[in-house]
Amino acid sequence: MVEEGRPLFLQIAESVEDSIIDGSLAEQAQAPSTNELAAFYRINPATAAKGIAMLTDKGVLTKRRGIGMFVADGARELLLTERRTAFADRYLDPLLAEARKLGLGPDDLARLLTERAASSTATTTEGTTR
Repeated sequence: MVEEGRPLFLQIAESVEDSIIDGSLAEQAQAPSTNELAAFYRINPATAAKGIAMLTDKGVLTKRRGIGMFVADGARELLLTERRTAFADRYLDPLLAEARKLGLGPDDLARLLTERAASSTATTTEGTTR
């Protein structure tokens, strides 16, 4: 999991977020403790705590005194909204700018996307059936 050049606490936070988004960590479920995360990833507990604190500040996790950290109600939707916005900023805005330069309109982009998705699906299907 460790990616060079990215702070570990961000990677820990993203890993917990991924678990919430994919449903393996449901809303109201108890989140892993900082000590569990530290042991699993073999990192300093303070580093894991920093990632967990970040999620608490965002409203993704809530603390239940004496019990631990739990996934907040609405956390999955909050994270999906945040990631969709980041996806649009990172990929769609540059794509739209380049499309304008090339004279491509929304229908052209939709057609290209549909064609690429179909060829990607066919390639993936062929690769798994052989």
